[in-house]
Order: sequence, then C-alpha cells, then structure tokens
Amino acid sequence: MQKKIVAIILAAGKGVRMKSDIPKALHPICSRPMLGYILDIVRKLKLSQAIFVLGHKHEEIKKLLMPGAKIVIQKRLKGTADAVKQALPLLRNFKGTVLVLYADNPLLRLETIKKVLRHHAEHKVAATLLTAKLDEPRGYGRVLRDKYASICGIAEEKDADDFQKDIKEVNTGIVCFDKDRLLEAIKYVRPNNRKKEYYLTDTISILYKKGSLIDSVRISDIHEALGVNSRQDLSSANKIMQRRINEALMKSGVSIVDPDSTFISYGTKVGGDTTIYPFTVIERDVKIGRHCFVGPFIHLREGTVLQDEVKVGNFLEVVRSKIAAKTKARHFGYLGDSRIGRAVNIGAGTVTANFDGRKKNVTVIRDKAFIGSDTVLVAPVKIGRAAKTGAGSVVLKRKNVPDGAVVAGVPAKPLK
Repeated sequence: MQKKIVAIILAAGKGVRMKSDIPKALHPICSRPMLGYILDIVRKLKLSQAIFVLGHKHEEIKKLLMPGAKIVIQKRLKGTADAVKQALPLLRNFKGTVLVLYADNPLLRLETIKKVLRHHAEHKVAATLLTAKLDEPRGYGRVLRDKYASICGIAEEKDADDFQKDIKEVNTGIVCFDKDRLLEAIKYVRPNNRKKEYYLTDTISILYKKGSLIDSVRISDIHEALGVNSRQDLSSANKIMQRRINEALMKSGVSIVDPDSTFISYGTKVGGDTTIYPFTVIERDVKIGRHCFVGPFIHLREGTVLQDEVKVGNFLEVVRSKIAAKTKARHFGYLGDSRIGRAVNIGAGTVTANFDGRKKNVTVIRDKAFIGSDTVLVAPVKIGRAAKTGAGSVVLKRKNVPDGAVVAGVPAKPLK
C-alpha cells in the first residue's frame, strides 16, 4: 500500500456488556485474541505508521502488539472522537489518509479494507465510510443521506428517532479520512448525545455542513460488519470465523466430514488428504501431517504434532505430544507430554500419567512398540523399540522397558 496512509486502531474500551475482567480486545475467537485479526490487516497493509489507542487494562493489551508500535493511552474513556484526538498529535507532520479501525471488528477482511482505501484515494473525498445494508440493523449507527443521496451524517441508535431507526444502511465504524479535514472537523465535536460522549461519527455531519464530500463503500459480506460487544456477539463471531477456517482447510485439500461439528483453532496446520471426522476439537499450536485420520470424538490440545499417516480418534485426548508417522491410537485414552515413535500401536484405554502432583513428566515410546489395552505408563518412563506391554499393565516411573522386551502386570514385570 501507499506510504501516505496511517492507521489509528481503537482498543481502549472496557466492553461493559461483556461483563468480564478480560479487556474486550483480548477475548478469544477460535483460540486467538480478537485484536490479533486486526493486527494481521495492519501488518499486511504495510502502512507508514500504526497508532494504537489503549485504555482499560492497557498493560495486558500491549503484550500482544508488534514491536515498535506507537501507543497512546486514553486515560478517560470519553468516546471514539476523543480516542482519535489523543492520537492526532503523533501525526502533526503527516499529510495523507487516516484509516480508523476497531479492535472489536475481527471479521474484517484485508481485501475489504484495501477496497476502501483505493476508493478513498481515487475519489479524493474528505471521508470514505464502510457501510452495510442490514434487514435488522439494531445496534448500529444509521447512515443519513440528503435528498441527492449524498451522505450527510450518522445517527447512533441510542440517539436516532423512529424514522432514522427504519434506515437499513448502517455504519460499520471503519472510515478513511483526509487527515487535515479530520483534524479540522474533530475540533467541533461535542458530547450532545445521551451517553455524553464524543462520537467520531459526528465528524461526518460537520464535514458535510462545511461542504466537504463524503463517500462510502458498501460491504459485500455483512458478517464483516459484526462488532463484538457482548457474549452473544462473541459466539456469533466464533461461528463465522470457524466456518472460514474450515473452508480454507478444505480448499487446501483437507476433508472435513462435518464442518458444523468440527472445531479447529486459528493457526492449526493440516496436511493434504487428511480426513477430520465429526466432533473433533483442535486447540491452538497443533500441527497435523498428510494422510492422517483424526476423530471422531477427539480433543487435540496445544502443542500436539501428528506426522504423516497417523490415525487417532474415538474419545482420545492428546496434549503436548509428538506422534510419529504410521502410529495408531484409535480408541479412548489420554496421551500427555509423550514422544511416540513410528508405527506404534496404542491400545484402547492407554493412559500416560504425566502429572506427579508437582510437574508434568515425559513418556517416550520408541518405534514399533505395542502398548496393550488399558496400559498405564507412569511418567517419566521409556518403552523401547518393538517392546510390548500386556493388557492392564501399569509401568511405574523410571522402570524403563528395554528394546524388544515384553512386560505385564501391576506393577509391570518382564515376561520370559
């Protein structure tokens, strides 16, 4: 993108309707803080500068930002116009376009923002709004137009009259300004509304009255307009983002038998020709190889790695474990903090008892081992190459099983 564009990202709000101790911008969507999706857009636009306006619990949000990010603290949360006003002193010598983004719009697509920026640059207007048309526009500001269909203002729902509430065109909050026009208009914003806040949207009517032109780009996917302001909104955003993640995986060559019952976190990597069965839950930081079979009814937790041609499923939980190629664990069990070799058979009901009450310990199972049904491996412990455990065995910690050995019993002992 052009270097004459800066972004101001508003992330100061408490999110009162979320009823949470967590800053609204950090609430997870598909296991990722919602602000992370906006950060992706900012990085990919390669702007000349990005300014983050923080407020409520700003120290927690700072940890998520990219190194060198410009930060402004809004000490008193007096509205969006006040938040933008806090950032403007950092743009004293800047001339160009100011793009205003919100941390609670995680469903925005990069292509949509690029479209708005291109339209703004080509038409050289004072401001360009991103708008949407909704059949049920409750909760959104309505876009007001004059008799010539030119944008003349925005009425926030709390302040809109009955006629304005019938308007279907809504403001998403995303807007591009000419910096000098924004600087001039924002001086005249007053808190003449029910919440007694300084609305950034008031700059639109101010610019119109000064004879400036305001244009708009209508969003094609109305889901992108969703702002997350409540737990219900958060649930809706999770469903939409999950659908996007699943669709992207299927386009890359992954078979998902039932996308509606498959929950895959942001950033999960899955190789081609892998099949994922229903009622599968995959948390963040999981990598799955090619030609694997995953599920049904399986929970892959953070740090799990499945190499090629692994088969896992049917009421199995795996966490922080690496499973090498061609290994099978097809039935109920728990594999935690495990390093499992190639072509290992994990019998039904196998448990790696990784927690001793103080710390997590590692279980190592070498290539071609055979773990009998209902085996309990008390970590730390190692099972040698091609070794076997009998059904119902309990292998105690540090009682390592040599290569090729067979053990059985409680506690497990070598068989001749």
